[in-house]
Amino acid sequence: MKKSKNNRRSFLKHVALGGIGASVMPYVYGQPPQSVSVGCEGKALFPIPNDGKEVSCWLESSLKRVFPQSSSHGGVSLDLLAARNSRISFQACFRNNTIDVKKVMCSIEGADHLQPVIRFVGLVPMYRFTPQTDSEELDGIGHYPGLAPDPLLPETNAVADPFASRSFWITLNIPADIQPGRYKLKINLTWNEEKEKTELPLDLTIAQLVVRPREGFHVIHWWRGEATWNYYQTGMFDDRWWSLTKAQLVDLLDHGTDVVYVPVLFDLKPVFKRPCQLLVVDEPSPGKYVFDWSRVEKFMTMCKEVGYKKFEWSHLWVYWGVKNPVRVYKKVDNEYAMLWPPDISGFSDTFINFLKQFLPEFHNFLLEQDVLRDSYFHLSDEPGDNDIENYHEAQQILQELAPWMHPIMDALSDINYGRQGLVDIPIPILPAAKAYIDEKIPHWVYFCTSPRGDYLNRFYDTPLPKLRMAGWLFYRLKAAGFLHWGYNYWNKLESEEVLDPYAHGDAGLYPDIPYGDPFVVYPGPDGPISSIRWEVFAESLQDYAILQTAGIDPDDNRFASLRSYADYPKSEEWIKKTLLEILK
Repeated sequence: MKKSKNNRRSFLKHVALGGIGASVMPYVYGQPPQSVSVGCEGKALFPIPNDGKEVSCWLESSLKRVFPQSSSHGGVSLDLLAARNSRISFQACFRNNTIDVKKVMCSIEGADHLQPVIRFVGLVPMYRFTPQTDSEELDGIGHYPGLAPDPLLPETNAVADPFASRSFWITLNIPADIQPGRYKLKINLTWNEEKEKTELPLDLTIAQLVVRPREGFHVIHWWRGEATWNYYQTGMFDDRWWSLTKAQLVDLLDHGTDVVYVPVLFDLKPVFKRPCQLLVVDEPSPGKYVFDWSRVEKFMTMCKEVGYKKFEWSHLWVYWGVKNPVRVYKKVDNEYAMLWPPDISGFSDTFINFLKQFLPEFHNFLLEQDVLRDSYFHLSDEPGDNDIENYHEAQQILQELAPWMHPIMDALSDINYGRQGLVDIPIPILPAAKAYIDEKIPHWVYFCTSPRGDYLNRFYDTPLPKLRMAGWLFYRLKAAGFLHWGYNYWNKLESEEVLDPYAHGDAGLYPDIPYGDPFVVYPGPDGPISSIRWEVFAESLQDYAILQTAGIDPDDNRFASLRSYADYPKSEEWIKKTLLEILK
C-alpha cells in the first residue's frame, strides 16, 4: 500500500494534531484539550502561560514532556554534556499566545558535523491515568485526561494552534573522533512566513570519553509481524511487509535491542486467520510433517544484514501454565489451520510426535546458519507457582529430544524456578527480582503491564526521569538483560482486530493494560515513527554503556540510593549531576 507524498503529508498532519483514526478526530478537532480544566466559577485551575510575546520560545531537556498547556519550564539557553560516540536529545519549545494559527519552523546552526535530526512532537489521546499509582509517581497531573506528547514526526515545521505549547525534538549524533570541548550551537524558530525569528543558544560540552558498545547486557523487544500486515493492509510476507519489517528491525537495533525475535512458530493463544509463522509446515499424511525453512532463512539473512548477531526463538508451549503446545499452522485450501485442537495437552503423543520431527530439523537449520551458540530458546512464557510440575515435565522432554537446546530463558517470577535450576536464564518481573538478587541467581528482568506505583516502567504517564533511570538500575542491580513484550503491538489484545495506535494506547484493555505499554513506536508511511518514551529508554541504555565504558563499579557509593527497582532517585537533577561526575 504505497503512500504518495500528499498522503504522507496528510498522515503527518493528522498525527501532529493528535491522531489519524476517525474515532479520535471529533475529540481532537471539536473540543479543547481536556487538560484546560475550568472551575465552577469559570476560572482556569492553573494559569495560561503568556510572557507578552506573540510566540514564546524556550529550550528544554529530553526529560520533560511539553503539554499543550505547559508553561516555559526551561530558558532561552541550554547547557548539554555528551560523551563521544553517543547521541543526545533536547527540545525546542514554542507557545502561540495569539488567536491566530501560525506556522513555526525549526532549524539548527553550527551542527552539521553532529548530523542533527529534527522531529515534531505529536499528540495522542490519554484518557485515563495508570491505576494503582500515587500522583507523585505520575506525569501529566493537570494535563491528563487530555493529549499526551509522544510520537516523533519527521517534520521541521508545524502548525502552532492558538494558546497552545508544542515542541520539536532535536537529536545530535556525537562522532567518536570529534575533538572534546565546548561547542556553541544556535536553534532557530521562525514564524509569520519566516518574518519573525527567535534564536536560542545551546552550549554543548563534549567529554573525552568514547562510548563503547554495551557488553554482557542484552535486550529483547517482541515485535508483531501480524500487526504490521493488519495495520498496513499488506499481503502476508509480501515485499511491502518485508520492507516494513526490515525498517522496524533497524529501528530496534538502533535503540539498543541487540537480540532479535524470530517467529519460526506462532506464539499467541487465540486461533488466527493470518498467523505470523515464518516456518511453512505441510502435513501430507496424518502425523507426518514436512518443513520448508526458506522463509526463515530469508528472515535470518535480513537480520544479519541489519547487524544482529544474537537470535531468540519461539516458545514451544503456550503461555500461562505450560498446559498446551504452541500453535502451529498449515495451509489448507488457501486458509490457515492449526495442526491440532488448541486445547490439546502439551504432553500428548500428537505434540511429542511433532517435536520429534521438528527439533532435529531445527537443530540442523541452526547449524547451517551458524547461530546455535548465539541463540536463546523458550519453553513457556509466564508460568506461575502452580505450574512448576508442568514446566519440569516439559524441560525433561526437551532434555531427551533436544539436549543441545540451551540456554532456555523464560519470563517467570517464582524464585523456585531459579532455586531448582529449572531454567538457564530466569526473567523475573521487577518486584520479584529482589529474591533472585538476594540469592545471587543470575537473571534478566522484565516489566509488562505492571509493576506500577513506585516501580520503573514506560507508560504515557511515567515521568521521563523515572524512565531514564532504567539503564542505571540494570547496571546497579546487576541484571544480565531486559525483555519487553510491546514493540509494535497495534492489535486489540489477543485478537486480529486492528486498533489505531494513534487513538488507542491500551490495546483496548484498560485498566489491565495501561496507556503506552503495548508499543513504543507508531506506524509511519514507510516504517516506524519513534516516540519520546522509546528515545528516553534508548538514552538509558546508553547510560549503561557509559558506566561500563568508564569502568564504574556497580557497587560504587554514588549508587547507594539505588536500592531497588522501586526505590531510587527519580529526578533529572540526579542524572545530570552523576553523569557530570563520570564524564568530567
